[in-house]
Amino acid sequence: MSLLVIIATATALFFPASFIWTVPKITIFLGVVMFGMGMTLKIEDFKFILENPKNVLIGAIAQFTIMPLLAFLITKIFSFPPEIAVGIILVGACPGGTSSNVMTFLAKGDLALSVSMTMTTTILAPFVTPALMFFFAGEWLDISFYAMMISIFQVVFVPIFLGIFINATFGKNLKKILEYLPMISIIAIILILGGVVSVNSAKIFEVGFMILVAVVLHNILGYFLGFTLAKILKMDTAKAKAISIEVGMQNSGLATSLAMVHFGASAAIPGAIFSVWHNISGSLIANYFSKRK
Repeated sequence: MSLLVIIATATALFFPASFIWTVPKITIFLGVVMFGMGMTLKIEDFKFILENPKNVLIGAIAQFTIMPLLAFLITKIFSFPPEIAVGIILVGACPGGTSSNVMTFLAKGDLALSVSMTMTTTILAPFVTPALMFFFAGEWLDISFYAMMISIFQVVFVPIFLGIFINATFGKNLKKILEYLPMISIIAIILILGGVVSVNSAKIFEVGFMILVAVVLHNILGYFLGFTLAKILKMDTAKAKAISIEVGMQNSGLATSLAMVHFGASAAIPGAIFSVWHNISGSLIANYFSKRK
């Protein structure tokens, strides 16, 4: 996936016309990704949350405090213009992405905890993400809590639960289709990234390097602080790996989609760059963690 993302991003950057057609359909593509996530979940997956509420709660709180606070501090340090600052904070305010589950598995971390954190933060996102944006980004742009909540509900909540319902009802008859869902989701993510990069290609050439530095710093500090917090709370290493990766890897597809709808194309640049970078860094940290017990 990392290679495909890099190729698509480079293509959109140097040949914007190749992806510009995807821009009006970005929210649809994100809905496809969220539906795919729902189709991979079962009702039984929610039992882990009820059986291990403390660990999941710690992870969710870490997700929704460490990343938005880091994003806010980074935007202050770099003095980004309002639309870029809002985009970086939006990445930090979003829930964990499904890529974190794959990376946790490869890192030999606690996969059940990772999946439960992704589910929990995603379910909370319609309420928590707009609140965090209002609190951290309200000084730059007018944030409509209600409008953002409805957007997240439409493109995240509804597709996920529709996927869960279809899987629970017809799952046994859809095994062949389920095999293709990861690739369909990857294609949808690539089309989202391509659209955002294509419409912002000139701006990325202008300020892209500084945004990349900010994104890398945000992501790496998220991994480090997530792991450190877990160890301070005396969690075992498998759980610490899961929380580290879950905190560091955001649902950047959601961030880019919300930015395009509510704040404009420039605000979507940090989410697009984060999508490219966190697939690279996630692979690296998963490889590093997998060799350490």
